[in-house]
Amino acid sequence: MKTLQLNSITNFKFQTMKTMKTMKRCSMYALLAIAMIGCSDDDAAPLPVNEEEVITTVILTLTPESGEEVVLTAIDLDGDGPGELVTTMSGSFSESTQYQGAVRFLNETETPAEEITDEVLEEADEHQVFYTTTEGLNIQTTYEDQDSQGNPLGLQITLTTGAASEGSLTVTLRHEPVKPNDGLDSAGGETDITTTFDVTIE
Repeated sequence: MKTLQLNSITNFKFQTMKTMKTMKRCSMYALLAIAMIGCSDDDAAPLPVNEEEVITTVILTLTPESGEEVVLTAIDLDGDGPGELVTTMSGSFSESTQYQGAVRFLNETETPAEEITDEVLEEADEHQVFYTTTEGLNIQTTYEDQDSQGNPLGLQITLTTGAASEGSLTVTLRHEPVKPNDGLDSAGGETDITTTFDVTIE
């Protein structure tokens, strides 16, 4: 009887030790698996970052059904550098005239110049061009193009002049604006570039 009791106790201890070893082994495997997952996450390739476009040049070309073409150009070849933005205007606006407009955005720090307009068109849902004027300048603009959701884009416009007046016309390209919106003030987003032209309607 005593021998049987001793064997039972010995077997119990052996089984207990065996169970504890198994549990330790499982714990070690679990920790190893967690460590491997952690390493895998750390070594994962970073997500691509959509860097902001460099825009040095804005060209707005306005063509009437008849008469003189108007081209508004703004150039800042050093981008965010100390150089001044230079604006020019070729041609002149006539009273009560409708112009078909097309705007281009270029990066002329590259050779050949990079056509940022293509990127804006490809990412139309994430961009919008706004045209704003000072009070008293008799100009109205109408969007002639849309993004995939039917919201205005602004690379193509119709510009209509009224009576003789003068003021300024500002062209602003926004990235990730709220769409639809009620204009520049309510659009939010980030400004890729904004430039102002002095305009006279004769």
